[in-house]
Amino acid sequence: MIFIHELGHYWTARRFGVGIEKFSIGFGAPLLKFHRKGVLWQIGWIPLGGYVKMQGENPDDTDADPALSFQQKPWWQRALIAFSGPFANLLLGLLLFTVSFLLPIKVEDHHPVVFEADGKWARVFEPGDSLTAVNGKPVKGWMEALSELSASKENSIALIRADSLTSLKVPAVEVDSLLRSLSPVLPTEIGEVYAGMPAWRAGIRSGDVVVAVDSVAVYDWYAMREKIVGSPRSSVRLTLIRDGKLLHRDVVLEANAALGQERLIGITNSQPVKSTRRFNLWQSISYGVPSGVEFVGRNYSSIFKLFAKPEQLARNLGGPVMIATMSSQVGDKGLSYLILFFGSISLIFMTMNLLPIPILDGGHILFCVIEGITGKPVPLRVQGILQRIGLTLLLMLMILATYSDLSKVLSRALSG
Repeated sequence: MIFIHELGHYWTARRFGVGIEKFSIGFGAPLLKFHRKGVLWQIGWIPLGGYVKMQGENPDDTDADPALSFQQKPWWQRALIAFSGPFANLLLGLLLFTVSFLLPIKVEDHHPVVFEADGKWARVFEPGDSLTAVNGKPVKGWMEALSELSASKENSIALIRADSLTSLKVPAVEVDSLLRSLSPVLPTEIGEVYAGMPAWRAGIRSGDVVVAVDSVAVYDWYAMREKIVGSPRSSVRLTLIRDGKLLHRDVVLEANAALGQERLIGITNSQPVKSTRRFNLWQSISYGVPSGVEFVGRNYSSIFKLFAKPEQLARNLGGPVMIATMSSQVGDKGLSYLILFFGSISLIFMTMNLLPIPILDGGHILFCVIEGITGKPVPLRVQGILQRIGLTLLLMLMILATYSDLSKVLSRALSG
């Protein structure tokens, strides 16, 4: 991802006639290096980023050829050179999102059994109804059944009720109402435990079955979630069954900046119905690209919310340790999910780099835009001071992220 990012800078700088001295992946002493077309290509031994060294990029470089100097180029060209790195990550992310849909995708679903129906549908469906077919197509999963409902024609739903086969008709105009009304049976078995989140730090594992919250017995996911989210305390005690043994885990409730005031612990319910889905090229593009764009939008929204609540910064940070932990966790779900995860990281990389912080690409773009508006470059002394502040903040953020990662891993190790 860093290579693609720096390649974006490199390619655009070349197009605008900027001289390139060095292309480095990683920092520090080179492990591998070679010269090609006047450029030193190298891999540094510290794998924490990369850079493209351009002629005249440093304002103090008075020996640079004016025709090849980065600083001598118009402001809009310098802005595009800075923007091209994050843009390359955007393209990579959207490509990986699309490729992930091209591969066979392992799909998880709930059993197609009704837990309850709201409103008028409570007179039509009964708890325990098991859906067997929709519009003549046999179904094995809950979401599979709902996806077969048509909003353009009358629907037929076959279900088993009290060991008897029953058929129901649902008009097309009432499909939306039905989708909002029905809820599936959700046992209290835990499916996924998100790395770094409170449940993960407390040592909770996939497959654990929650039988009580704060000593109050729970028999379905809805009641369990209500007890957890609605707890008046800052933590809850979960009673679990794991491999036939009864366990107790104290789990902290944490607010998440992206979700507003709602507190969570970072678990999903188990989805025991497994299947595989495949998409053609056009479907993969039509699903992958919009999903990637939506992901970018959610990231910026989360960042803005996080700025409004900086006290949540530490627990929402993830560094190299969390990325490694999460990639291992995601990899267990299959190659398509792993590729999707790396696409997400590339889009996050783009999102962060475009923030208007000196030392990041967004900061360079900001300086260029100010120059374009005022007709004068930001004084080099001011740029230097702001970039040193930006670098200090970035280093502090990296240290905080690493500390946050290690403390989360240590908490899980001690709890388990």
